[in-house]
Amino acid sequence: MKRLSNIALSLTSIAALASCGGKEAPKAPPPTSVSVAEVTEGDAVYLEDFPGTVTALNQVEIRPQVAGYITAIHFQDGQQVKKGQLLYTIDQQAYQSNVNQAQANVAVAQANLNKAQKDADRYTALDKKDAIAKQILDHALADLESSKMQVKAAQATVNSLQTNLKYASIYAPFDGTIGISQVKVGTSVYQQSLLNTVSSDDPMAVDIAIDQTKIARFISYLGKDKEVEQDSIFTLKMPDGSVYPSSGHLALLDRSVDPNTGTLKARLVFPNGQKNLKAGITCNVLVKHNNTDKSLLIPNKAIVQQLGENFVFVVFNGKQVSERKVVLGNKADENIVVLSGLEKGETVVTDGVQKLKDSSFVQIGPAPAAPAK
Repeated sequence: MKRLSNIALSLTSIAALASCGGKEAPKAPPPTSVSVAEVTEGDAVYLEDFPGTVTALNQVEIRPQVAGYITAIHFQDGQQVKKGQLLYTIDQQAYQSNVNQAQANVAVAQANLNKAQKDADRYTALDKKDAIAKQILDHALADLESSKMQVKAAQATVNSLQTNLKYASIYAPFDGTIGISQVKVGTSVYQQSLLNTVSSDDPMAVDIAIDQTKIARFISYLGKDKEVEQDSIFTLKMPDGSVYPSSGHLALLDRSVDPNTGTLKARLVFPNGQKNLKAGITCNVLVKHNNTDKSLLIPNKAIVQQLGENFVFVVFNGKQVSERKVVLGNKADENIVVLSGLEKGETVVTDGVQKLKDSSFVQIGPAPAAPAK
């Protein structure tokens, strides 16, 4: 009985082995269909983005130099003003009265001078005839000099008070746009009270901060033709994402680098005929660089990022890929500069990278058609 049981177990095992041996071995997965691009060498034309702030090239706070009540405002808030245009009038009555009184004092001093001059002339003539004491002539000459000084002092007072009277009328210092008035008619103001602000509005400046390592490149942009250049080196992206229609030029670089940030302020100038640029707008300046040295270029979409590092899949033997780490430079339109990790003429995968891993088999070009059933 035990022997029969062993024979049955042996037959079962043989049957099982025969069943396993009859199955086909698992097939290798088909190669992944990918698109590729060759590593090329060329000029790297790329855009660099800098946060910027629009500012007026010329801006002045309007502050009075005399105190008094505002008696008139001669503009509308936000309007365009011309250099020399009357803006504010401060009550002039007291200042005019002071000028009138000072002018009267000048007249009195001049009358005293005339009298002193006549006395001095008379005593001088008598002295020549030896008909007067020398002391009397000396006193007359001293009075004459004193009277002359009194006239000069009185006239200086008039000039000072006339200046105050002139300061009671406040004029625009240059062509530009005036802001919202901080005072109304009847407001009492003091010296250096803020009344308003006037700023120029065409052209406008945009300030950016550049890293100290890029100073040499920006120095090369100084002195470029201010007209719109064919390559439009400096363009402006507005807060709504639109591109400002006019390109700008580099006007100046600041005198020193900020030791705390290691950056240098650069000032760009843009035309503003339509008055779309307003002081204080935050925007982005796009700087178009053209690298004169030849650079290795690959498409942006060939890059795979893993844990903060960049990789590409390089095709070898025409059918297999190797994952390789690369060091990247600046983006150049749809391409990107490769600083290290690749050689000119190598082939990298551009489409289908998400399906690959190191040593994967690939088929370059479109995927094969499915077999007919």
